[in-house]
Amino acid sequence: MNEKLNYNGWPNCIRLYNDEIELIVTTDVGPRIVRLGFINEQNFFYLAPDQAGKTGGEEWRIYGGHRLWLAPEKIDVSYNPDNDLVRYTADTSTLKVTQAKESTTGIVKEMEITLSPDRNQVTVLHRLINQSPNDIEGAPWAISALSTGGRAIIPQEPFGEGNDYLLPARSLALWQYTKMNDPRWIWGEKYIQAKQNSLYTSEQKIGVLNKQGWSAYYLKGELLIKKFDFNPDAIYPDYGSNNEIYINEYFLEIETLGPLTKIPPSGAVEHVEHWQLTKATAGESEESIDSNILSLVKSF
Repeated sequence: MNEKLNYNGWPNCIRLYNDEIELIVTTDVGPRIVRLGFINEQNFFYLAPDQAGKTGGEEWRIYGGHRLWLAPEKIDVSYNPDNDLVRYTADTSTLKVTQAKESTTGIVKEMEITLSPDRNQVTVLHRLINQSPNDIEGAPWAISALSTGGRAIIPQEPFGEGNDYLLPARSLALWQYTKMNDPRWIWGEKYIQAKQNSLYTSEQKIGVLNKQGWSAYYLKGELLIKKFDFNPDAIYPDYGSNNEIYINEYFLEIETLGPLTKIPPSGAVEHVEHWQLTKATAGESEESIDSNILSLVKSF
């Protein structure tokens, strides 16, 4: 089901909902999903309080929520302002939002968001359309800015040793501001965890080649699971990263990326995330994750 409403100061938002969960997408700017949560409960997405309801202008704003970018990151490409109205079409379960062509890139960004009528599951199809006269090389980049105080979980590759495991299993990308001894990271045997803690003001980021095809965010007794494709024959941005984690003092981002692709004029490239929202209780130990989260991931 869907309805139009004013949310966080944006008057033209569309709410998708079923009996338990809801999404809110603003059409005043974007495309942006600005709320995901159980009805009348916490919002999994961070929203910048000083940018609520703002529109227009040439300055790029973080806003918060879930957005679509073109990777790899470049100031003149990635930070194209998304401050204007987007076109949309909606039915009972699916909302498609389309941004006007970017003047700097010739790219049109589009999301198709589908909420299951009877499960706490969402499918978000991200589409980059090349309306420039030239080929554009890049990758679709889906970014969720998640609320304060949660913990991201990324699975490690399964353990193996001996003559059958002579080659490396996957890449790990580090940025120049990444500190591996920062206390917000938990480097485990089975999982990498990243904690958002507003007491720490520095930025942190890593990228991984996530062959397991899932990551999760645990927030105050609730869990958001994201699933996405891994193509073993593809080349991914950022030293082979299809999953990235960024942390600052306000929020944590779980980011997924599609393969690097040459998009011809009038061509398009797509990247899909599948989300599930569920109640859960899990500590930081790997035994707790195995017991309380892994079965939820496998059943999704």
